[in-house]
Amino acid sequence: MQFSKAELKSQFAQPGQVELITIRPERRTTPEVHYEVKAIADQGLEGDHYASKGGKRQVTFIMQEHLKVVESLLDLHEIDPLLTRRNVITSGINLLALKDFQFQIGEAVFEYTGQCHPCSRMEENFGKGGYNAMRTHGGITAKVIKSGSIKEGDKVMPLLP
Repeated sequence: MQFSKAELKSQFAQPGQVELITIRPERRTTPEVHYEVKAIADQGLEGDHYASKGGKRQVTFIMQEHLKVVESLLDLHEIDPLLTRRNVITSGINLLALKDFQFQIGEAVFEYTGQCHPCSRMEENFGKGGYNAMRTHGGITAKVIKSGSIKEGDKVMPLLP
């Protein structure tokens, strides 16, 4: 059986799941864990310092599975997910495969806008090699298309065209 590339890209084995949600009210502060937050269309997460009109980096996501890779690359038993400075940690779905898709979490709809590349803070937070360990494992950025509440345990559902 032959599949077109578009058909292959639209196949997901399962929905993902939200494992952790954080916001940072100010730059360079430790992220605050929240069970539930409101995503605001064309702005970001309520209370997060990145929440502002427009822009492509309104919300950041990282896969819990990639945290395991980063741990291995840094030869660490466990890393604190807050040190990645990402807003939403997910599991069970390849976030990079959401490119060109919108996806729903709870009541909100998001749109993939790019990869979330590491910054020099990764070296500060994880020590020597932290920046390189996070390269290609830093997650994605997204903008909020439809406002709504998201919470831990919500499914991450690709919205297929």
